[in-house]
Amino acid sequence: MPLVTAGVVVLDCAEPEKLAVFYKEFLEAEETEATANLVEIRNADGMRMAFRRDANATPPSWPRPENSLQAHLDFRVEDLDAAERRVVELGGRPVEAKEGPGPYEERICADPAGHSFTLRSARLKAPKQG
Repeated sequence: MPLVTAGVVVLDCAEPEKLAVFYKEFLEAEETEATANLVEIRNADGMRMAFRRDANATPPSWPRPENSLQAHLDFRVEDLDAAERRVVELGGRPVEAKEGPGPYEERICADPAGHSFTLRSARLKAPKQG
């Protein structure tokens, strides 16, 4: 039997209930645990995330160096435009759109508490010709 049986990505934030709603809706997840200081969710694929109350939480400032990237999440999506629209509908915001150096397109967004994440196309793009 393995020593570690599960892993959970935990994001610190001032209002875990609100941030959990954002990710719950975006990931089509369900709440699996809620206490006064922590909310955990899990989606159909088994991905687990939790949001821990920290009254002194400071949003990451990525890409600025001060208080920069504290955690980074990548989400594979079928439709970048639709995923980005959904992020905005739920209170998040786009940070950067770019052509990645590899075979994937990506867009960087931030959740309502300021944590950055990447939407990465699940589809390979055709190599540039000429």
